[in-house]
Amino acid sequence: MIATADIASLGSGSLVGFTLGLVGGGGSILAVPLLVYVVGVASPHVAIGTSAVAVALSAFGNLLGHARAGHVRWPCALVFSAAGIAGAALGSALGKRLDGQKLLLVFGVLMLVIAAAMLLRRSESGAGFEPLGRKTAAKLLPRLLGMGGLVGGLSGFFGIGGGFLIVPGLMTAANLPMIVAIGSSLVAVTAFGLTTATSYALSGLVDWPVAALFVAGGLVGGIAGTLLARRLSGHRTLLTRLFAGLVAVVGLYVIGRGLGALA
Repeated sequence: MIATADIASLGSGSLVGFTLGLVGGGGSILAVPLLVYVVGVASPHVAIGTSAVAVALSAFGNLLGHARAGHVRWPCALVFSAAGIAGAALGSALGKRLDGQKLLLVFGVLMLVIAAAMLLRRSESGAGFEPLGRKTAAKLLPRLLGMGGLVGGLSGFFGIGGGFLIVPGLMTAANLPMIVAIGSSLVAVTAFGLTTATSYALSGLVDWPVAALFVAGGLVGGIAGTLLARRLSGHRTLLTRLFAGLVAVVGLYVIGRGLGALA
C-alpha cells in the first residue's frame, strides 16, 4: 500500500518538474517548501539536502535533451560551473551551520527576490554572443568565473538549482541567447546540485527514499511541462509572470511560518 507521504513526494516532484519544463527555470525554488510543508520532512536541513539530490538528477535528465538539440555552449558552461562548484561547496557548508528555522526564513525572503527578478527579466536575442576562446578569454573568463562563484554560493547555501540566476548570469557574462542560456545553465545546475548534495549526504542530511520518489515525479512532470510549453510558446511571458506570482505567494507563506516558529 502506498503511503500518503509517498504520494506527496511523487506529486511534489511532478509539480517541480512540470514548472521547470513549462517556464524553463525557477521551478526548483519550490522543492524545499514542498518537502517541508507538503511531504512533511521535519528538518529543513534534510529538506535542502534531499532537494539538492532531486534538482541535480532532474537537471541532468533535462540537460541530455538540450545537448542533443545543440542548445549547450560547453566552454562557457564548464567554466561557469567550475567556479560555481567552489561556491556551492562553501555555501552548503555555511548553510548547514545556520539554524533550520532561520534558514527557512531567509529562504522565504530569497523567494520574493526571485519572483521580482523573474518579473523584471528581459529576453535577449544573443546578437552579441562571442564564443569563449583565446581571443575572448581575457574578457569572458573574469565574468564567467565571478558570476559562477556567486551563483554557486547561493545555490549551495539554499540547496536550489539556481537556474533562475544562472540563465541571466550567462546571458550577462557571455551574451548567450535565451534558449542557449537555458540549455547551458543545466550543466551548472547539475554540477551545483551534486556538490551540495554530496556535502549534505556526507552529513547524513538526505532522505534517499523521498529523493527517489521526488525525482521520479519530476521526470514525468518535466515531460508534461515541456510538451505544454511547446503549445503555449507564444504565451511564455504570461506563464513566467504567473509562476513568479506563485513563487511570491509561497515565499510569503514560508516567511510567515518561519516567523511563527521563531516566535
